[in-house]
Amino acid sequence: MRHLLISAVLVCASGITSADTLDDGPYVFTSQPNWQALWVCAGEAKAATLPEVKSTVTIEECGLQAQLQPQAAKRPVLEYPKPSKLAAISDIHGQFELLKTLLTVHGIMDKQGNWQFGQGHLVITGDIFDRGPRQTEALWLIYQLQHQAQEAGGKLHFLLGNHEVMVLNGDLRYLNEKYEKVASLLNRPFPALYGEDTVLGQWLRGRNVLVKVGELLFLHGGLHPDLAKEGRSLAEINQVFSGQLIEDKDHPREGFSRYLHKTNGPIWYRGYFRFPQASNEDIDALRSHFGVNSIVVGHTTQEHVSSFYDGKIIAIDSGIKNGENGEVLLIENGKRYRGLLDGSRVSL
Repeated sequence: MRHLLISAVLVCASGITSADTLDDGPYVFTSQPNWQALWVCAGEAKAATLPEVKSTVTIEECGLQAQLQPQAAKRPVLEYPKPSKLAAISDIHGQFELLKTLLTVHGIMDKQGNWQFGQGHLVITGDIFDRGPRQTEALWLIYQLQHQAQEAGGKLHFLLGNHEVMVLNGDLRYLNEKYEKVASLLNRPFPALYGEDTVLGQWLRGRNVLVKVGELLFLHGGLHPDLAKEGRSLAEINQVFSGQLIEDKDHPREGFSRYLHKTNGPIWYRGYFRFPQASNEDIDALRSHFGVNSIVVGHTTQEHVSSFYDGKIIAIDSGIKNGENGEVLLIENGKRYRGLLDGSRVSL
């Protein structure tokens, strides 16, 4: 692995003094013949060019780094055998320190941010974006761990949440004000920092909305019972959702695509917890149709990782977005645990 400590070129940033402590980045654009990386360091925009990445390379400026990989367009598959151990977490919302702590104290990564979960699987059910102040760092960490997990024989599955889809479509109503300043300093609309010509933008567009791991189905919000009644497959749901991930204003979403991106779709649905609430029969029909024992979701915040419908639904949005506490779901040898912030675990 190469490590490039970029000597950045200062880009003019009017209106921000050198005393400003705003740091963010990098945002890496895959333009040809050279790539470009942008940071904001102490309130000043910085840019650097680098050759097209053809092997793993780390870039860094003002303490903010990213481990870049050669671009791969291949979309992950939707179903995996049951691993020996599994962890799942959701709704980070820019709370990078809590994410780091939870992954470290439960042995999923080491203190340097490297994968140490072996052949285990880590599932992140969306919502890295919005609310908190360190979403960029969280995204790069997940991007790096995904590659390292693959190299170790494990897997990291990052699924899209409603906030990823919102940002990619220019809906910035929950964006932390820090990133409004970053976009201004870099002289780009914020969604352009995750455009199709960026490393993270391409990566996000290649993520799925659901994944089946062993007897567990993971997604951000949930699957409405009607999807089972209509005989929809996981592949169809994912394909149609992804097909219009970015809405074309000249050709708006229609039919099933529109349904999947609205209230009862997989990134917005809350019917396992709120009125009108799914019945036990609805949940059993979903489990039977999709061939799983339990459905694991984020999106609807709980006080801690929680079990509903006699363990058929597991909720893993544990309130990390508030920046004070959080938990991770741990599954080993068929047993389910709440992984706490101090490294201890409690049976679920």
